[in-house]
Amino acid sequence: MRAFPGLPRSLALACFAAALAPLSLGAQGKKGDPGAAVLAALDARFDHYAGVAKQIWGFAEVGYQEERSSALLQRELEGAGFSLEVGVAGEPTAFVASYGSGKPVIAIVGEFDALPGLSQEATPFKKAVAEGGAGHGCGHHLFGTASTAAAIAVKEWMVANKVPGTLRFYGTPAEEGGSGKVYMVRAGLFKDVDAVVSWHPGDRNGVDANSTLANISAKFRFRGISAHAAAAPDKGRSALDGVEAMTHMVNMMREHVPQDTRIHYIITAGGRAPNVVPDFAELFIYARQGDMRVLDEIWERIINASKGAALGTGTTVDHETIGAVYNILPNEVLSRVQQKNLERVGGVQYTADDRAFAEQLRKTLQGPVPPIDDAAKVFPFSGGSVDPASTDMGDVSWAVPTVQLSAATWVPGTPAHSWQAVAAGGTPIGAKGMMVAAKTMSLTAIDLFRDPSLLVKARAEFDQRRGADFVYKTRLDRDKPALDYRK
Repeated sequence: MRAFPGLPRSLALACFAAALAPLSLGAQGKKGDPGAAVLAALDARFDHYAGVAKQIWGFAEVGYQEERSSALLQRELEGAGFSLEVGVAGEPTAFVASYGSGKPVIAIVGEFDALPGLSQEATPFKKAVAEGGAGHGCGHHLFGTASTAAAIAVKEWMVANKVPGTLRFYGTPAEEGGSGKVYMVRAGLFKDVDAVVSWHPGDRNGVDANSTLANISAKFRFRGISAHAAAAPDKGRSALDGVEAMTHMVNMMREHVPQDTRIHYIITAGGRAPNVVPDFAELFIYARQGDMRVLDEIWERIINASKGAALGTGTTVDHETIGAVYNILPNEVLSRVQQKNLERVGGVQYTADDRAFAEQLRKTLQGPVPPIDDAAKVFPFSGGSVDPASTDMGDVSWAVPTVQLSAATWVPGTPAHSWQAVAAGGTPIGAKGMMVAAKTMSLTAIDLFRDPSLLVKARAEFDQRRGADFVYKTRLDRDKPALDYRK
């Protein structure tokens, strides 16, 4: 893009749009519908990408340990003509794949980390592959593969039509609690990007302009004095008492925080023998809220609770921040473009075998369950609400205009982070939903390359939603990623 000294970025994009639009749109008009060939190419590669996703499903590597998963996607992209930068932002499994040069810069994001303790075979009944092992309960094997497929399809369209600009794929590790993208944003890897196109597996097909919950997590470590729990309890100071006192105060807080706040925790260490006063105990806690400023206040109260617990039990405490992510900043301009493309692609069509699997799996789900046929639907566009989940895509969305969709990779009614999600993700149901996402993202990226005015409008909305005084600041208080947070 030609430099426009002294102009705001949105105005510079407007000048870029005016310069490029006649050439780009005119050239494309002669070739008819560019999306048709892209969709056909993706259909032809269904089996290949289903196989890639199934490999990553089998690897089931947790955050910052996704060596084989990351390497597989890197090979796919490098083989398609992308240049690679590996190990970015201090994250060994993070990478950026690039094609082209100049403006606009359109990014597609992929994830590939699994969740601990969710090992599951691709069966409609609970059966672990390896007891206690990891599993793709959030469908990130599909996430990374669909995004890779979309990036390759868009790159081939750019080559065939001599389309100017830069296409990037961001391979982002440790979304599940490791805040992988936050370090990438902080390192400036998104600073020149004009728009980010992404998606997430789910149990329905849709696009919305909703926000999410900001999230801060940390491990609180209490230290006491060990002693014989029966013969000399007065000589000891229980670190576990410190943890329990803290959780009691945190639980009392629940009555006195906004009702959309979520606080949850696990005790990751609490002693080794009942007859030994524990000299070490650890609490891993998450706090979530729809407004980062409100969450800051809640988090300060949680830290104060830890200090009070230590004082009251004669122990000491410190904490290590593990993750911190913003809520999603929605972008309606981009969301409506993606919704239009999702409606063109359509939902997931089940075969008789798919339906038989879904019918069996539905029997294991709790509460009212939506109809199986919901997988074939594209739900209407929505916006203005807060989804009760958190993602490091939030930080990306405060750095650059961002859009996501949901595709029905799971049987309708399946919750995320469940064995049922792992199971469906290892079947053709998951692969079909994955390709719905790949097609929709491809069409959306093509629209953004073809019509730069969309980028101008998206940036204007982005600037308005952020506010003139907004300055991005991560809540992570550490210099390097917690590469061992899953160990």
